[in-house]
Amino acid sequence: MNPDCRKYQTLLATVFAAAIIARAQAPAPKITIHLDPQKTEIRWTLHDVLHTVRGTFRLKGGLMTFDPATGAAQGEFVVDTVTGESGNRIRDEKMQKEVLESAKYPLAFFHPVKFSGSLKAGSTQNLTVEGTLNVHGTDHPLTLQMAAQLNGTDATATTQFGVPYVAWGMKDESTFLLKVDKEVTIDVVARGTVEGLSPAK
Repeated sequence: MNPDCRKYQTLLATVFAAAIIARAQAPAPKITIHLDPQKTEIRWTLHDVLHTVRGTFRLKGGLMTFDPATGAAQGEFVVDTVTGESGNRIRDEKMQKEVLESAKYPLAFFHPVKFSGSLKAGSTQNLTVEGTLNVHGTDHPLTLQMAAQLNGTDATATTQFGVPYVAWGMKDESTFLLKVDKEVTIDVVARGTVEGLSPAK
């Protein structure tokens, strides 16, 4: 083999090796989840001494982006507070007017800031997402424990958390005869589509 051919092969091998290393060191792409208001479920539960009240809210919209390389997250999950209902018209009107004050605060929203855990296609994975929940016009730090299922372009995430609505400045619905919990439990099943996800291996 002549010297020029050997040099060419050496150069080619070097370029090929550098390409493999660069690919291995390239940061993972950001993962974006577009939430579907029609498929997402938001349920709330409130207890008093006599019974349990259950109701729903509707998602107005949402998009979240996660960066696996840095653990950073951004976006928002927006809830239309005007849609809050329990099936009892009188109770719901009182909740809207006196507790949520939805005419003044028509939206509640969660802004993620960072996350830990993996986002991969396939089996259900557990994530911790930290951010800020704005409700009744005030920001509150909130950490969510999520179970995420990503398959193809479909994404589903479930979480549960408590909202201490009285401590957060909303009206206490308790009376002398009827004691109501000062925290409402929120259950979310968020569904949507995902972009930037590496295929399952």
